[in-house]
Amino acid sequence: MSTMNTVGRPTTPNAVETKPATLTGARGLLQDEALIFEVGRWDVTGVDLPAPAGDGSDLGDLVRRDPIGLPGLSEPEAMRHYVRLSQKNHAIDLAIYPLGSCTMKHNPRLNEKMARLPGFSDIHPLQPQSTVQGALALMDSLAHWLTTLTGMPAVALSPKAGAHGELCGLMAIRAAHEAKGEHEQRRKVLVPTSAHGTNPATAAFVGYSVVEVAQTDDGRVDVADLAAKLGPDVAAIMVTNPNTCGLFERDILEISRLTHEAGAYFYCDGANFNAIVGRVRPGDLGVDAMHINLHKTFSTPHGGGGPGAGPVVLSEALAPFAPAPWIVADGEGFKLVEREEDEAAQALGRLCAFQGQMGMYVRALSYMMSHGSDGLRQVAEDAVLNANYIKARLQDLMSPAFPDGPCMHEALFDDEWLKGTDITTLDFAKAMIDEGFHPMTMYFPLVVHGAMLIEPTETESKAELDRFIDAMRALATAAKAGDADRFKGAPFHAPLRRLDETRAARQPVLRWTAPEGSNAAA
Repeated sequence: MSTMNTVGRPTTPNAVETKPATLTGARGLLQDEALIFEVGRWDVTGVDLPAPAGDGSDLGDLVRRDPIGLPGLSEPEAMRHYVRLSQKNHAIDLAIYPLGSCTMKHNPRLNEKMARLPGFSDIHPLQPQSTVQGALALMDSLAHWLTTLTGMPAVALSPKAGAHGELCGLMAIRAAHEAKGEHEQRRKVLVPTSAHGTNPATAAFVGYSVVEVAQTDDGRVDVADLAAKLGPDVAAIMVTNPNTCGLFERDILEISRLTHEAGAYFYCDGANFNAIVGRVRPGDLGVDAMHINLHKTFSTPHGGGGPGAGPVVLSEALAPFAPAPWIVADGEGFKLVEREEDEAAQALGRLCAFQGQMGMYVRALSYMMSHGSDGLRQVAEDAVLNANYIKARLQDLMSPAFPDGPCMHEALFDDEWLKGTDITTLDFAKAMIDEGFHPMTMYFPLVVHGAMLIEPTETESKAELDRFIDAMRALATAAKAGDADRFKGAPFHAPLRRLDETRAARQPVLRWTAPEGSNAAA
C-alpha cells in the first residue's frame, strides 16, 4: 500500500529495507568511491612532465630516496573521483546548513567573480605599493565601512580569523595597560560561562588568568556577579553580544559602565554581529575592541581550512596600539604604515607576515556594496526573523532553552522534550542526516543540557525554512512516539553509518598504509 510523502510523491512503507543491495555498492547516481590510493595506479599519470635538468645533488641529504607514493589517475578519473567525494558532503549549495554559532550562509557568486579579477587575485604582497593602488583603495574602503558600521574609529584588517582577532584585541589591551604601567597589576580577564571556547583560550594564551562570570536563568550575563569580580586586577572582560544562547545582552550598557569604572577594557566577541549589523553600533555600547568574522556577517567563505579574515575594530583608547600594517592616504595615493615609528610608535607590532587575506576583503566589500545600508540592515532583520520563525514553529514539540521572549539570530533548544524516550540529542542529529539535512550544533553552549542550536541565517526562504521545519517536526513526533530504532541506528542513508566518534577523536587514522604484498610506496 502506497502513501504520500511531504512533497506529494508516492512512497512504499519500509521501501528502503525491502530493496536489495546493489552489486556495485553504488545507489542510483551516488557512486561508491574508494580512496584515491586504492583506485590510482602507481606507474602512470595523467600529466607528462619533462625530466628535470638537474640531478638534485646540490640538495645533499634532502634528495628523495624512495618513490613519492602518489597514485596516478587520468584526467577523467581524477575529476570523477573528486566529484564523487563532493557528493558525499553536505554543502550550503545543497540545502540549509543550520549550524548555530557558525552562520553558514550563502556566499553570493558575484563575490567570487569579483575576488577572481586579475587586479585582486594575481597581485603579490611584495609588489611596490605604487603598483597595487587599487587593492589598497579597496582595503581602505572596507576599513571605512567596518568602522562606520561599528561606530569605532580604527580597524586592524590583518587578523586571519575570529580567534586571531581575539588575540589582536587582547594584545592591544595588554599594550594599553603596559603604556599606563598597569600590566603587572591587571592579570585577570573575566569571561561568561556561555562564551565561545576561544575566548578563555585566547586570554590564557596572552598570559592572563581567566575568571568565569555566572549566567542568569534567562541566559544572560549575571551583572551582580560581574560587578563583584571586577577590580584593579582585571584587565578586560570578554562578552559575546548577541550571546551564544542567541540572546541580546539587555544590560550591555551597565556591563560597559562597570568595566570602565574598574579601569578595564571591554572586548566584545563579534561572532554574532550579523544579528545586529545596520541596527546597533557596538561602539555606542561602550565596546573597546571587537573582531568581525567576515564569513559570518559579510558572506566570505566559511570553513575548509581558510583563508579566513577577522578584522578587529578598536576604540579611541586602543587605536594607538593597533598592529601594523594599516593604510593611510596622502597626496600621492595610498600607502601602508608597516613600522612602529612616528604615528605608529605604540603599535603592538605585526600579527602576520603581510597585509591579510585580499580575497576575503574583496568578497566582503562586494557584499556590502551590493546590499547597501538598507540591505545590510535587512540582513540582521531577516536573520532574527528566520530564527524566531523556527523557534515559534518548533516550540510546541521541542523545548526552547529560554522560552520567554524572542531570540536573536539563532534558536536554542535543550533536550528536556526527549526525556523518557531513550533518544539523545546525538541520536536526533544523526536522524536529520537521513532526511537530507546537516545537523544543528549539538551540546553547545555547554550551559544548556543537550543543546540544539539552530541558526537559519537570513539567506533562507520561507519555503526552505518550512521544508526544514516539517522534517524536524516529523522527527520530533517520531521520537515522542517511541520510534527509537529510527534514531539509534541512524544514519541509515549516509555514505557511512554511525562512527565510534570517541575513538575517531582519540585514535584517528591519518595515514593510508598499503596492503600486505603491495609494491606501492608508503
